[in-house]
Amino acid sequence: MAFVFRVAMQFVGLLLSLLGWVLSIITTYLPHWKNLNLDLNEMENWTMGLWQTCVIQEEVGRQCKDFDSFLALPAELRISRILMFLSNGLGFLGLLVSGFGLDCLRIGERQQELKKRLLILGGTLFWTAGIAALVPVSWVAHRTVQEFWDETIPEIVPRWEFGEALFIGWFAGFSLLLGGCLLNCVACSTQAPLASGHYAVAETQCPCLENATAGPKV
Repeated sequence: MAFVFRVAMQFVGLLLSLLGWVLSIITTYLPHWKNLNLDLNEMENWTMGLWQTCVIQEEVGRQCKDFDSFLALPAELRISRILMFLSNGLGFLGLLVSGFGLDCLRIGERQQELKKRLLILGGTLFWTAGIAALVPVSWVAHRTVQEFWDETIPEIVPRWEFGEALFIGWFAGFSLLLGGCLLNCVACSTQAPLASGHYAVAETQCPCLENATAGPKV
């Protein structure tokens, strides 16, 4: 029963981490980090991402323009690009490493200590990927709030607001953190027993060992 629970928790942690990794990739390329609604023209909406700015009009549709220069971007967008790429890469490495550390995998089933270290390493990579995803999303959100309540900007000037990508990024970061936490907790718990087949082999060998060690009867 303990073995089944251990394997189930490993699967839950891996699935949460996989979900967070996929959502972090979507967040990286989704052009909805910020939204801008114009009061003077309600038929026109602006969105901004890490790579481009888009305008959505009812008659024309969506038109997007990529940023011309990386150095011309604000600091939060430049750092966000780097951290999101880092999160995606670490999440991919975490999936590879922790996948080989699952107890249900037949490869290396006699090397339980190695599997434990792989799970811990995979969980640590997921933790780092989650933090790398939460930092840029929270930073952009903080800057958006500051600019929204900036009293030096005239009230007639439109203000940027939170986009859908920020909420997806928060969910991705917490999913990676929770998945990595589950993997680390399972790996640091009591080692899983060997499969039932190994018990049968051990039981068949015990009588032979007892007969070999027992002395001749007088």
